[in-house]
Formats: sequence, C-alpha cells, structure tokens
Amino acid sequence: MAKKAFDHYKGIPDLPDDPRVKKSRPKIMAVVDEDNCTGCQACVPFCPVDCIEPVPKEKYGFPIPPVQVRFNECTGCQVCARVCSKLTWDAIRLMPTDTFEKVYGIKVD
Repeated sequence: MAKKAFDHYKGIPDLPDDPRVKKSRPKIMAVVDEDNCTGCQACVPFCPVDCIEPVPKEKYGFPIPPVQVRFNECTGCQVCARVCSKLTWDAIRLMPTDTFEKVYGIKVD
C-alpha cells in the first residue's frame, strides 16, 4: 500500500484557523493576584496562547502595572502559574472554571 505524503504528521493535531479560539472550555483558569504581582511579566513569553497582558497604566497609576489574563482566551494550561511560582512571587492562582464563574460573574466559553 502506498504511503501518504503526510502520514508522519498524523500525531500532530490540526491547528485552529484563529489561534485565539479555544477548542473546549478549560477545567481550570489562571487568575492573577494583582496585589501580589510585581509586573515583571516573566509569565508573558511562556503563555502558549498569548493571553497575558499588563493592566492598563491608567487603572492604578503605577509605573509598573501588574498583569492580567484575558479569560476567554485562557486554556488552563498552568504554564504561567508554574513560571510565576518558580521565577517570581507566586502571584498566579489556578481556580476551577465553575468556581471562577461564580466568584467573578464571568461566563467562560
């Protein structure tokens, strides 16, 4: 039987057309404790879906604002929380999505 040209890619999942669209609702969400965040942004380059950004400077007036997670883009991969706990101040918590929705009143798709 002839081998297909791309059989060696069989184990690689198909990427979405829009990289910021989740395939499913995450079981956990990353939540930044803004009072504990130093604004170092060490977590930003490690986020595989690029959903972490600095809080707008106008919100607090700090020269170095904390970061925030765009919740509708977060996949719950836990990478940011691990990076934060290893490299900085442990300012990112992981919360079950159902609890997150109840506490913050935000519906996560």
